[in-house]
Amino acid sequence: MEYKSENRICQNCKKGFVIDFEDFNFYKKIKVPPPTFCPECRTVRRLCWRNEMSLFKRKCDAPRHEEMLISFLPPEEKLVVYDANSWWGDGWDPLSHGKEYDFSKSFFEQWRDLRDNIPLQALSNIKATNSDYCNVAEGSKDSYMCSASWKVERTFYANRILETKDSSDLYIVFRSELCYENVICADSYHLLYSINCKSCVDSYFLYDCIGCTDCFGCTNLRSKSYCMWNEQLSREEYHKRLTGYDLKDHKTILELKNKFKEMQLKALHRFAVQIKTVNSTGDNIETAKNCKICFDVTGNVEDAQNSHWIAINVKDVYDSGPGIGLAELVYESFDTGIGNYRSLFTSVVYSSNDVEYSFNCHGSSNLFGCIGVRNKKYCILNKQYTKEEYEKLIPKIKEQMMQVPYIDKRGLIYKYGEFFPVELSTFCYNETQAQDYFPISKEHALSMGYRWRDKKEIEYQPTIESRNLPDNLNDVQDSITKEVIECENKEKNSTYCRGAYKITIDELNLYRKIGVPLPRLCFLCRHESRLKMRNPMKLWHRECICDKSGHLHGERKCEVEFETSYAPDRPEIVYCEKCYQQEVY
Repeated sequence: MEYKSENRICQNCKKGFVIDFEDFNFYKKIKVPPPTFCPECRTVRRLCWRNEMSLFKRKCDAPRHEEMLISFLPPEEKLVVYDANSWWGDGWDPLSHGKEYDFSKSFFEQWRDLRDNIPLQALSNIKATNSDYCNVAEGSKDSYMCSASWKVERTFYANRILETKDSSDLYIVFRSELCYENVICADSYHLLYSINCKSCVDSYFLYDCIGCTDCFGCTNLRSKSYCMWNEQLSREEYHKRLTGYDLKDHKTILELKNKFKEMQLKALHRFAVQIKTVNSTGDNIETAKNCKICFDVTGNVEDAQNSHWIAINVKDVYDSGPGIGLAELVYESFDTGIGNYRSLFTSVVYSSNDVEYSFNCHGSSNLFGCIGVRNKKYCILNKQYTKEEYEKLIPKIKEQMMQVPYIDKRGLIYKYGEFFPVELSTFCYNETQAQDYFPISKEHALSMGYRWRDKKEIEYQPTIESRNLPDNLNDVQDSITKEVIECENKEKNSTYCRGAYKITIDELNLYRKIGVPLPRLCFLCRHESRLKMRNPMKLWHRECICDKSGHLHGERKCEVEFETSYAPDRPEIVYCEKCYQQEVY
């Protein structure tokens, strides 16, 4: 059968979307019906199940354990939550919670019943050393409040990072050391307050710079040294001017940030960062082929669509992420990979094949609707079957899911082929990455049927206001670690703000080592400010605005068109790839 493109109406937002013939071929390949949600609504729905940074205290439910846990599962949710050692231990058997499939009930109801009664991990924090407050993390050492991270050491308050050391306040940063307040940077040493930079050393306030050393307040530079505000200086003059800035002073940093922001606005902006990439649309993509509407992608990714935060030998991935790696044939999944083949509607599933609608399963194959299963085959709702029984029962369950769908409170219909209903998530919208990448108000969230959890009164009353902190780091005493600091945003009614925060001694020592003033915002407010420095995960059709003579377009304005994450009403100077390279390289 030859498929043609079709126009559909999203059952969630009621807007139109297109299913291309290539999409139909993919759905046929993985044997699922086409989606009824548009691409953006599918992403939001999936992100409503992903909580990277909202942490809570709740009681451990493991036998003979009564201590309080740090967990990403809110205490208001009636769940069974174990500490990591108990969950991974032999004290319980996931298959003992197995259930016979009930053909009179919808699948999603039965999965929810299993989820609500089986032990769940308090945090997804593997191979951690002195890093109890890290989540969705592996290999953390002496780190604090790091999430979506891999192999980090002495790193604080960071999200979506890997192989960082002695750094703080990072967002999408790889293989870097002694770095602070960087966004989408890599392979750098002592780089501070910078955006979209790579391989830079001993530099501050850089935008779109590569291979720079001893540079300050610069944009669009390549392999330069001793530049300040894009002016080339001698080594002696550079260091003379640099000493004129007290970089440990809070007010000085605020003034420099404002000046840098103005300079960044005047810089050239590439329509999309795509390095060694073929036939792809999206932004922040490196070493990829045939990727459509993808963001934050790196490391041999091929044939992906509407996916983000995916990396390392990934092929045939639709509507997935964050956290897909070493996997093939993945659909509507996140935090899945490390040797996976055909993972559909999964989360936290590793080293497994042919797994559908399952959560936190490892080293397994042929699972459907399972939770916490390890090193097993042919299980449905955690009940063990023979190969023959499993293969006979699965088609019947999928057919029943079509005939007995789950219908949520808004009347949205969930049949086989849809990701889990949002209303079954253990998290509220404002606790998840949906709020990070598709921020909305409480009123809007509730009107769309999403849950919202109001902030509680802060547990500890502030003992000092952030505006009363010492302006200069040199004036900060160790006693600051005993204070509860009121966040500068407390009265601004931010959905992120926690109201107050503390400075740990390890954090203070790092600030002293790097040479930066104390922060005035709580961690989540700082995270929000970094999110605003990146472009949204959306694309608009635009035309290059370059009108410089001497480029390939001659005396006329460039007419190259492209898909870009810069909305048409934004003020940045956005160039196509060729015009950008003629100016920058």
